[in-house]
Amino acid sequence: MNITELEQLNESYMDKSPQEVIKCGIQNIGKDKLVLASSLSIEDQVITHMLLEIEPNARIFFIDTGRHYQETYNVMNSSMERYRFKYEVYSPSNEKLEDMICKHGPNLFYESIALRKKCCTIRKVEPLQRVLSTSNGWICGLRRGQSQDRERIELFEWDAQNKIFKINPLAHWSEEQTWDYMRRENLPYNSLHLKGYPSIGCQPCTRAVEEGEDIRSGRWWWENSEHKECGLHRS
Repeated sequence: MNITELEQLNESYMDKSPQEVIKCGIQNIGKDKLVLASSLSIEDQVITHMLLEIEPNARIFFIDTGRHYQETYNVMNSSMERYRFKYEVYSPSNEKLEDMICKHGPNLFYESIALRKKCCTIRKVEPLQRVLSTSNGWICGLRRGQSQDRERIELFEWDAQNKIFKINPLAHWSEEQTWDYMRRENLPYNSLHLKGYPSIGCQPCTRAVEEGEDIRSGRWWWENSEHKECGLHRS
């Protein structure tokens, strides 16, 4: 797979299943150089199930920011028990984390967008860059229906920020399709989804949303920006 083939791949796989998209990624990138980024979301749980059915020794990683809900760790544990595999776990640099908290306090993210992004960079983006440095492609649970910023994502993309191929097998799926698959396969999921949390990140940066609200409106809710991303995914 090369950059010039991406447009053709997206056209030819438009009507194919997520499993076929995943198989294409493995065939073209290789199972040891292709990694799935899992935040234990419903999308990532669906892809984890599909991926491990196709390749039992697939690489799946989790970024442990140190601020996750206990319910998130519960899903991680249940998934490890069900599939009998181990996540690759990446955490922030102790030195940078200690320096940031010493200078700005533990709740710096509420003070300004700049400090919130600094926290995201240290806790999420830098660990991501470490794992992606060992890979030639990564699989993500992004869907077009998740937010305005994600309306144009493709099944196969070139991630210019990280200089790596990016595969979004569920790009064209709706939230309803995702939940239907979750229930049909009886997959482990975060119990917070039943309490009004459609999108779950770090505990201090996530709240429940009201019916009818955008599914990502509970992330960094104190910010007015419509473009709420932590830096892991940029257009």
